Amino acid sequence: MNDRLLQLYRGVAVHATANLEHTAALELLALVMAADRQLEQSEIDTIRDISDDWRDGDFTFEKYLGPAIVRAQDAITQDTVIDLIDDIDSRINSRVLRKALFSAAREVAGIDDEVSPEEGSILAEVAVRFG
Repeated sequence: MNDRLLQLYRGVAVHATANLEHTAALELLALVMAADRQLEQSEIDTIRDISDDWRDGDFTFEKYLGPAIVRAQDAITQDTVIDLIDDIDSRINSRVLRKALFSAAREVAGIDDEVSPEEGSILAEVAVRFG
C-alpha cells in the first residue's frame, strides 16, 4: 500500500485497516515477550490465545508472529524500543483494541509469574499510551 493510501485509511475504523492494527498489536505483544531476551513457549501460547479473535483467512498467527518477533528483537538490540512503540501507537486507531492492549501486554509479561525490569519499562510505556 503506498503512503498516501495508507494515510487515507489511518483513523478509519473499517475492515481495510484491521490487519494493519492487528499487526501492530502483535508487534507490541512480541516486544513485551522479547524484552527479557527469552522467548518462552508459554508467552507464545498466550499471544496466540490473545490474538485468536483477530484471526481470519487473511490474518494468520504463524504468518505474522515471526516478523513481529524479528522487529521487536531488532528494536531491543538497537535500543529503539520507544521508536517502535511510537510506530505501533500510530497504527492503532481502534479504541477497543487500544483499551485491551495494556491488559494483554501485562498478561504476556506475567505469564511466567515474574515481570523483568525490561518488561516493566515497556509496560509502563504501554500504560501511558494505551491504558
